[in-house]
Amino acid sequence: MRLLDASGIRKVFDLAAKMTDPINLSIGQPDFDVPDAAKDVAIRAIRSGDNKYTQTQGKAELRQALANLCRREFGWSDAEKRPYLITSGVSGGLLLAILTTVNPGDEVLFADPYFVMYSHLVNLAGGVPVPVGTYPDFRPDVNKLADAITDRTRMLILNSPANPTGAVYTERELRDIADLAARHDLLVLSDEIYDLFCYDQPFASIAKWYEKTLLLRGFSKSYGMTGWRIGWATGPAPILEKMTMLQQYTFVCAPSIAQSAALAAMDVDMTPHVNAYRRKRDMVFDALGETFGLVKPGGAFYAFVSAPGGDATKFVARAIENNVLVIPGNVFSSRDTHFRLSYAAADETLQKGLEILRALA
Repeated sequence: MRLLDASGIRKVFDLAAKMTDPINLSIGQPDFDVPDAAKDVAIRAIRSGDNKYTQTQGKAELRQALANLCRREFGWSDAEKRPYLITSGVSGGLLLAILTTVNPGDEVLFADPYFVMYSHLVNLAGGVPVPVGTYPDFRPDVNKLADAITDRTRMLILNSPANPTGAVYTERELRDIADLAARHDLLVLSDEIYDLFCYDQPFASIAKWYEKTLLLRGFSKSYGMTGWRIGWATGPAPILEKMTMLQQYTFVCAPSIAQSAALAAMDVDMTPHVNAYRRKRDMVFDALGETFGLVKPGGAFYAFVSAPGGDATKFVARAIENNVLVIPGNVFSSRDTHFRLSYAAADETLQKGLEILRALA
């Protein structure tokens, strides 16, 4: 536990709660609400008494719907025979996955910049986090990954679309990574929480080409259900079996009401929200691209922006003094040269924040 520290994101979240009407571009939380269809199903479930434990692996009808989704997306003829586990958010899935698969001393590779949870959970399991740099363009370099592999490497974590950079990996990049993982017999954990948010190219998953992929997705970002704590996992059966066993002794099961709502959410077309976020992405790039040398994000709802002067913590402090909340890059990286901006905000709020950041630059 001494290897962990309080999340820099959470510190800003707590700071925002104490400020009067801040321009909050810090937290990765959709600004749209849960679809009404999902709300209605959840309300009916509560009133009808569907408030008890479910099976640890989740409701059968939701797992069946996920099998159908995987058969359509990946062409898996055996999709219904594969195991599916409904988790308490993708965060819960990450905890189960890493505690299940990482032994003390095992090395786990992931791109730098990275989602903060990866390094902390690997440390919690006694493993060794190995961030592999992707600066300046945030593209995965298979040669750098290969150079980082040792006889202690057990897992490679992928996150596309990525938090905090917004990078979306191409099919060619994923195929090359799959070939590398196969040569070294690595487990790939693919965190695909932002799969719906791809703006310039179709979404691609390494699970289509690499059998030893542990796939994690969820409903928090795609359907605005961050507080409902609902995600899912599929992958190699022996790993899913142990993750399910560990869930019995930790989370017990994902929230029953959220499982019902998630099934309803799967039938909702979220295209209008995705299009709105593409437009917000363009607002950010138009405002900051030239001034800050911003690499255009292809997905999720973040921009990882180069800090004027090269000191992100110092620049973020100035932004906060001007009522704009963003996150310094050292929260996500071994470097502190960039800051993360979330454009999951109302257009007016986003525009005000962009104008202040430009003025500060």
